[in-house]
Amino acid sequence: MEIVFAIAVGVTFGSGIWLILRPRTFQLITGLLLMSYAVNLFIFGMGRLWVDRPPITPQTPVDPSQFADPLPQGLVLTAIVIGFATTALYLVMMIGARGLTGSDHVDGEEPRE
Repeated sequence: MEIVFAIAVGVTFGSGIWLILRPRTFQLITGLLLMSYAVNLFIFGMGRLWVDRPPITPQTPVDPSQFADPLPQGLVLTAIVIGFATTALYLVMMIGARGLTGSDHVDGEEPRE
């Protein structure tokens, strides 16, 4: 399962890079989103993937290896919130730029054929 997870993160990140290299701003924003999702999955996976384990330890002394690490979960949750806010800002800027230039091309001009 770890190799499947690693391939999924790699394909998601690679797709994001491919979309960033496209000439349209919407594709660029979608590529940034895919890359941030891949990084979130990577951070989440580095905290070890547990099934049916509580994320927080109780007050009594216990073996820490029996519990999931809450730090990666908190980091990913924070990254999701920040990513949502940045995406909203990028979309507003994209709509404004399209209104000013009349094109959603990254350079502001349609390519000449």
